Amino acid sequence: MKLHILAVGVHPDDVELGCSGTLLKHIDRGYKAGVLDLTQGELGTRGNVKTRMQEVKAASKLMGLSMRENLGFADGFFMNDKQHQLEIIKLIRHYQPDVVFANAKYDRHPDHGRSAGLVRDACFLAGLQKISTSFKGKTQTAFRPKAVYHYIQALHAEPDFVVDITPYFERKMDVIRAFKSQFYKANSTEPATFISSPEFLEFVKARAIHFGVPAGVKYAEGFTVNRTPRVEDVVQLY
Repeated sequence: MKLHILAVGVHPDDVELGCSGTLLKHIDRGYKAGVLDLTQGELGTRGNVKTRMQEVKAASKLMGLSMRENLGFADGFFMNDKQHQLEIIKLIRHYQPDVVFANAKYDRHPDHGRSAGLVRDACFLAGLQKISTSFKGKTQTAFRPKAVYHYIQALHAEPDFVVDITPYFERKMDVIRAFKSQFYKANSTEPATFISSPEFLEFVKARAIHFGVPAGVKYAEGFTVNRTPRVEDVVQLY
């Protein structure tokens, strides 16, 4: 299966929080999009792996993804090394995404920045012919995505570009709420976390407004880049 967009998150719900509005928009336009979760979020304070995987299925259905896979890396302890890079390279070569979305380059959770570097490096290495890989018994050929863009997470970063998600914002919030164990629930008896307060979902909305208003829209998602994007038609810029 050829993908147009592959969004990678180290924890289930990273993609939903960071760029699900952009995925919804592009899927509605006919693009094929998928999600790769690197871990099962097993170190998360609330919920457990079983509930997280159920929530992943619900969120994926709401987004209309073409695929979703989980590499089962160790939450909190995976490394940006050859072993982990090769596992991502195999999936990059298999799905051949034009664009990859990755975690924030630097963030409150140390896994996010480490994942950002791991995915960026794997995407580059996937284009080197002398790195041999096979997937499901088939020898793979080199392939490199056109670009890796990083969605913005808990800590503020100035976006290099934003995507208008105004018509998709409420659907984005429904996708986020599919992770019932992680976010605010009035009668929950589980420990409070950074993302479980009622204010956190208000923060998600405020962030979308903060990125949207300067661009002349109500809600937007922001991305940072590794290289300067090329523009072919300045008249199409907003």
